[in-house]
Amino acid sequence: MSEATWQVYRGTGEVDEKAVGRLPSPPPWRQFEELGRTRATTFRAPEGVVQVVNAALYLRRPLLITGDPGTGKSSLAYAVAHELALGRVLTWNINSRSTLFDGLYQYDAIARLRQANFERTAAGRDAAERKSEDIGRFIKLGSLGTAFMATDRPRVVLIDEIDKSDIDLPNDLLHVLENGEFEIAELARDADRMPEVQVTVTGDEKRVTIRNGQVRCQIFPFIAITSNGERDLPPAFLRRCLRVDIAPPKKDELRAIVQAHLGMADTDKLEALLSEFDDRRSKGSLLATDQLLNAFFLVTRGSLMTDKERELLENILLRELGTR
Repeated sequence: MSEATWQVYRGTGEVDEKAVGRLPSPPPWRQFEELGRTRATTFRAPEGVVQVVNAALYLRRPLLITGDPGTGKSSLAYAVAHELALGRVLTWNINSRSTLFDGLYQYDAIARLRQANFERTAAGRDAAERKSEDIGRFIKLGSLGTAFMATDRPRVVLIDEIDKSDIDLPNDLLHVLENGEFEIAELARDADRMPEVQVTVTGDEKRVTIRNGQVRCQIFPFIAITSNGERDLPPAFLRRCLRVDIAPPKKDELRAIVQAHLGMADTDKLEALLSEFDDRRSKGSLLATDQLLNAFFLVTRGSLMTDKERELLENILLRELGTR
């Protein structure tokens, strides 16, 4: 990498031999082998959030977390899992095609049929019928289903952006969230012939045993459900949740977040950037905390970065996300 500039890519079309294989180190929040731990240890709980989380833990109720993008809604789940040593967070990312079964379990009927046909051809009908009885190879518990199978300590489940779901999903979740149980229909209908079946789970290579096609939690998980408030959720769903709204962090809170990620770096540049960020936000711009982190990380990278370059980067990285 050339020592005369902070830039790695310079748009000349020529190979810079000094830059070959020498990409700069990523920021801490983009080091994926430590991503979950970084999100957990750098999260700073706003006022009132700790009390609501503890209430959800005591009452065994899901926590519905609302707030603007980038306020730390998802990070709260990682922070709870880390502080209570509850293991890896089980994540269910919601989109408009998500259904209840995506979170509970998936049954790959096509793969089972193909495997049975292959075994029948290779080993004969009797052997194929015996092997194809292992239906559990084709069933995998989703994030929520896996959490319900926990036996020694509760798992943390992050249901991310519930407001992006199909209109029916919140109502479909009601029975599961209220009763902590669900049925795997493909196993229940053959329970008299196969009362115990081992299935795979999310995030682990081991298999767990399902009896009579029923999954009933022994320990209710900590369920964190996030929403950006893009649509209203049904009252019946809201009744089963404890709700907390995470407000955009104030200037002092932003300073603490940046320092948690990057330490006591260039305080003059940090204060200048905090003032710029706060000023834009006070004028109505919708900005996320990670935009501030990105901007501060970059503008403090190279001593040879010009003032014009810094201003250009600030305008790019602090670009408004939308209108209120």
